[in-house]
Amino acid sequence: MSEEKPEVRSEAQSEGNSEQQPEAQPSGHTAGQQGKGKAKPAKTERSQQPSKGRKKQEAAPSGEVEAPVPRLWERYTKEVLPALAEKFGRTNRLSLPRLEKIVINMGVGSAINDKKYLEEAMDALKTIAGQKPVVTRAKKSIAGFHVRKGMSIGCMVTLRGRRMYEFLDRLISLALPRVRDFRGLNPNAFDGRGNFSLGLTEQLVFPEVNPDKYTKTQGMNVTIVTTAKNDDEARELLRRLGVPLRPA
Repeated sequence: MSEEKPEVRSEAQSEGNSEQQPEAQPSGHTAGQQGKGKAKPAKTERSQQPSKGRKKQEAAPSGEVEAPVPRLWERYTKEVLPALAEKFGRTNRLSLPRLEKIVINMGVGSAINDKKYLEEAMDALKTIAGQKPVVTRAKKSIAGFHVRKGMSIGCMVTLRGRRMYEFLDRLISLALPRVRDFRGLNPNAFDGRGNFSLGLTEQLVFPEVNPDKYTKTQGMNVTIVTTAKNDDEARELLRRLGVPLRPA
């Protein structure tokens, strides 16, 4: 048997083979162009960062300060709730009375002749409540008052949550003490289902309202809606919150 001799290539053949080899493709080519078994392109620094960290950075507000908790809400949770639980003998906090909403309503009868008064009333109510009011319209026509059905005759706003507690705090501590000859609110102004109503003759009792902007004083009606089962529980809740009710 003859021994197989190793194949010896000349330098010219090796150089020719090297010239025929394809050049390396750039790293930006896709996996389909590179073929199977090729290494994937290296990840950039941004892609190597964890996605959760990027989401947190994007969600974090820039320069925003969290609003403080209303002090009337703190008083309700720390002082009023324990006192009501002891008085009514209930351990479940959800069964205790609490504020649900506050409705502020302005009836602008002068808007029948001039729409300017309705615009002024809406501007004043927006300043007082910190929320844009809605226009109330007549439900039926009344010939004696020159009112037609669907006519704009007032405005109202419904407050809940933080704005509700902030408004009630300003009403108790700032607005009511500025009412002339104020001797307390009527303790019997309940509707039998735990809701309390009061009336103000002018919007200027709130210090944030500029009297130079309005040509006419406008009264309003404030209704405090609670989750109380009866008037006695609602009366006790309002007294604990600091509403100045006259002695019964």
